[in-house]
Formats: sequence, structure tokens, C-alpha cells
Amino acid sequence: MAIPHEHGGNVFAVARDLGLAPEQLLDFSASINPLGMAPGVREALTASYERLLHYPDKGATELKLALAAYHGCAPDEIAVGNGSTELIHLLPRVFPGRRALVVAPAFAEYALALERAGWQTDYFTLSPDNGLALSVDALKERLGHGYDMLFICNPGNPAGNLVQKGEVARIVDACRECGTFMVLDEAFIDFCEEESAKDLIRTAPRAVLLRSMTKFFGIPGLRLGYALARPETIAAIAAHQDPWNVNTAAQVAGIASLAASEYCHRTRSYIDAERSRFAAALSALPGLEVFPARANYLLVRITREGMTAGQLREALKGKGILIRDCSNFQGLGDCYFRVAVRLDEENDRLVKKLAAVFAG
Repeated sequence: MAIPHEHGGNVFAVARDLGLAPEQLLDFSASINPLGMAPGVREALTASYERLLHYPDKGATELKLALAAYHGCAPDEIAVGNGSTELIHLLPRVFPGRRALVVAPAFAEYALALERAGWQTDYFTLSPDNGLALSVDALKERLGHGYDMLFICNPGNPAGNLVQKGEVARIVDACRECGTFMVLDEAFIDFCEEESAKDLIRTAPRAVLLRSMTKFFGIPGLRLGYALARPETIAAIAAHQDPWNVNTAAQVAGIASLAASEYCHRTRSYIDAERSRFAAALSALPGLEVFPARANYLLVRITREGMTAGQLREALKGKGILIRDCSNFQGLGDCYFRVAVRLDEENDRLVKKLAAVFAG
């Protein structure tokens, strides 16, 4: 069955429908750093204004150097993209194959990218009944059925659960044994950077690691992501990219963001503490079950009969609050929704609105 390709964060369309300004909406459907952009980004963008009179740096050289320093790798191990979504859509067209396996529930763009490139997509679906835990042994057995590419997200989306680095290493070995090209999407790993498998993946012969700068660094409107892999893998990706795929403003904002080390530390500390507090407040509401997470969002299951995530989404939308209905994620039913971890007073507002909805 085809899964609808929908996303959160559609504030402009919703605002138009409700006759509101986008700023009047409280958006929990998109998981963006609640602390906003890093200090220095606004100033860097302002200072680069005159650069807009020229074409962007086609090779994004300064950005790649900044990323290389940030990750401790070489610039030729990096490809930058107009968001990591550009790279997701490139991969099935760059690397040969016809059958792909997606660890689900998962970001809808994996399947859409594969579908558009003419691939067959199968799912390795995790069960909410055991917390969406991944069995590497079971995944390895499934890969033995003959898959050319594997997509896996860590932390998972929409659950935020984490596969430990030792288990990722076993998946890399399994893909090598089965001849499967491995795509590890770490779009939200910045919130627990110490858990990144970047050093493992970027040296593997048939693997690529995807990262996003839109979530952790709070610049989704600029679209910026990148891939880490061996130089020959990066060269193959770069050969298929459109010229000037990353605009000047995105490159400038990316460089300034990477330099903000104190902001990175403050973000991780805030999210760790507020996620725990927010999860406890949601769990205290009758009719809700919250899944443990390491990212900046929480997956929630409605356990009260007679209420679906779609109905809850509509009820909250009427109050100017957006949540992510997760019923279109492979393996999840109509009782799952996802909420971003926002500022504490905003999270408290959502908890109060949820309490009112369930009391009604």
C-alpha cells in the first residue's frame, strides 16, 4: 500500500486556511531548534548581502572546509545539498540497483525518492509494541533476501529512538556481506552528537551518512544538508548534482552556525532537560503514552478509545496549534502523533490544550 508523502511544518498553508498570520500559529509539527538560529548567523547574512550580486560558490569550498573542521574529516569526504532531501533523491539515481529496504516507520522522502527512480521499495517495519526496537539479527536476515540499498534513520523519525553505535557497526557489516549500499540518515543526531556513527560510515566502502543543518541549527527556510562518505562515493554524488545547488545565504549561514560552539552546547543541554520534563507532563495526561526519545521531538500514542490523531490534530488546529499526525507513517496506526520540543512555556501551553481536549 502506498504511503502518502506528507510532512509537518506546513505553517503557511495552514495559516492561509485559518485566516491567520504564520506567526500566530504554534507549530509542534516541525522539529526545529526552539532556541532559534545560532548567534552570529543574522550578522553573517547581513554582511554577505552584496554577495547576492554574484553566483554562489559552486563548490561551496568554505562551507566544506568548515564542515571538515567540525567533523574531523577531509573536504573531499563531504557533499553539500539543498537540504538533505536533495541528497536522498539523488542516491537512488546515482548508485545502481532496483530493490531497496527501508527501516520503518521512516521519513516519507525515502520511499518517494526510490519510487521516482523506479526502484522497488520494501519495508522492515518495527513494532510500537516493543518501543520500535530494532533487532539487528532480524534485519541482517532480511537483507539476505537481496537488497541493493538500505535506508535507516538514527535517531528514528518519528520516534526519536536511538540505535547504539555498536549496533550500527553490525548493520554496516551486514550490508557489506549482503552487497547492500547503506544510507544512514542522522538528520537529528546533532542533539546527541556523541552517538554519531560518522567515523564508521564515512570510511565504509559502500555507505553514506546524511546530515541536516535545518533542524539543530534552526535554518529550515535556507535548505542545507550534507553527506559524509569516502571520496569516491562523494565524487559520484557530486557528478550528479545541479550547479549552484546551495545558495550563498545558506552557505554563509552554515559556516556561521558551525562556529557557534556555545550555542551547540546550550541547545543540547536545554533539549535534554526540557524533553524529559515535557514527556513527563504529557505522560501524566490520561489517554496518552509517550515513547522515550533522544531527539528534539516525542512520539505519542493515544490510548483513549474514540479519539484519533487526525481528530486531535483538527481540534488543536482550531486553537492555532499544529501537531504531526503520524497515521501515514508505515507501521503506525491512526492513534499516533508527534510533537516537537519547544520552549517550556509553549510546551506547557500544549499540555493545557491537550488536557482541555481530552476533558471535553
